[in-house]
Amino acid sequence: MLFVCYPKCTTCMKAKKQLDDSGAEYELRDIKENNPTAEEITRWYKNSGLPLKRFFNTSGLKYKELELKDRLPEMTEEEQIALLSSDGMLVKRPLLIDGEKVLVGYKEKEYAEAIGK
Repeated sequence: MLFVCYPKCTTCMKAKKQLDDSGAEYELRDIKENNPTAEEITRWYKNSGLPLKRFFNTSGLKYKELELKDRLPEMTEEEQIALLSSDGMLVKRPLLIDGEKVLVGYKEKEYAEAIGK
């Protein structure tokens, strides 16, 4: 499993604690230091079955600063993916990727199901 997070984020800390407490094996990746590529975002988006908008951190300062609430509907999928891959702080976190399964954000129950505990 790949766990993509921002270590200072309290939600990410809760998700990491659940992974650690369960004994799950995962690779940790700091989204600010190692931003997902456009290829990764495209693959995760397609595998998740979620709308691309769900991959945006809509409560983040960068999202608000760029006024993406108004701009996203006018952008193409390619433009949105390029934007997400340009700055990790625009990406909703944490992300948990296990093969084809992709969890965006943190819900305790979803994590429990994903790690089988």
